[in-house]
Amino acid sequence: MSAEAVGRHMPTVITLDDLTAMMAEDEHHRYEISPDQVLSVMPPAGYMHAIIATRLTGWLLAAGIPADRIAQTVGLRIPGAAGSTGGRIPDLVVWNKAQADGVWLPVTDVLLVVEIISPGSEATDTVAKPTEYAGAGIPQYWTIGQDSAQTVTMYRHEGNHYQPRATMPLAWVLNTDPAEHDLH
Repeated sequence: MSAEAVGRHMPTVITLDDLTAMMAEDEHHRYEISPDQVLSVMPPAGYMHAIIATRLTGWLLAAGIPADRIAQTVGLRIPGAAGSTGGRIPDLVVWNKAQADGVWLPVTDVLLVVEIISPGSEATDTVAKPTEYAGAGIPQYWTIGQDSAQTVTMYRHEGNHYQPRATMPLAWVLNTDPAEHDLH
């Protein structure tokens, strides 16, 4: 089913179950919704995007972080104001303990979310998502550019927002120990 066909059958209020059904019918897009009910439709990730996520996952695994605490493109339930709930699908999530299986997981035990910036996702990944993730209390948020250095910008949660902590090429990050970034 195309995105246009999915759009013709949109409910007035979109739930996480609706998003799950939409993605099951449309294998060419990812659907996310902010806690304020703003729908985002994104094309699948490209090759370089996948390679960056794989390199970062390999780094975490090589450092001894168990595979059941790392996931690529898994849905997170993002709490919002007045009891609303959004659903975001970060490119990479690291938890402090293994999670129960599910499509939309809680943010309770999340240590880090990573978004790899793709063309068309810049505003969502650098403005909307950090606000939502900080509001959910996620301790760390990293963005990775698809520039030649694959620039990683690391943010730490302070108060109700993120403060930049470091910016460096992905190759530099991969030469550090995840424990240096409070990922253990």
